[in-house]
Amino acid sequence: MLAALRSPEPWAPGRWQDVAVRVGPFIERAHTRPGDDHGPDVIAIALQHPGGSYAPYGDRYRRLGWLRCETSKILGVWSPAYTPLTHAAAGLDLPDNVGMEPAHYAIYIEARKSDGKGYTLLRLGPYTQARHASQDADRLTAALDGRETTVVTGFTVTARPAPFGVSDHKLFTDPYEADAVALLAAAVEGVTAP
Repeated sequence: MLAALRSPEPWAPGRWQDVAVRVGPFIERAHTRPGDDHGPDVIAIALQHPGGSYAPYGDRYRRLGWLRCETSKILGVWSPAYTPLTHAAAGLDLPDNVGMEPAHYAIYIEARKSDGKGYTLLRLGPYTQARHASQDADRLTAALDGRETTVVTGFTVTARPAPFGVSDHKLFTDPYEADAVALLAAAVEGVTAP
């Protein structure tokens, strides 16, 4: 354990390994997600039970969802040697405030030609929960079912969840102010192929 703390295996953005993250006086295991567009100093993470995603009481970790984590809080690649330093090992739940803001999600409704060229019809976001974005993306896909190629002539219309582009926040429509399917209908009403 001391060796892991003194010389942790280095981690670099873009690597898909679990990382060790400092949460107050504890160290926690976390998954990383690319795309939280605040440069190299902030990434999105999801805290994990030290025994892995499916460990008993793992849902206490998952309830926080994705969080915006300063990369300076990342000690290195996760090692089982860190397990005794976690909240779980101390018999504690994660606190409600772990010192990180929620990462946000979005849905992009796009019209694309078969050659990949196209444009974005609508951007919905920010969603504060991944499951809300997934549910709305599923509802939008169901609403488009069988009409993907006829909604905008010459284009295939799809809805895909993705990380929320914080720096482009003015381009997004708030998904909590109206029904996503109604927003899609309004976006495609009267649209002609460019």
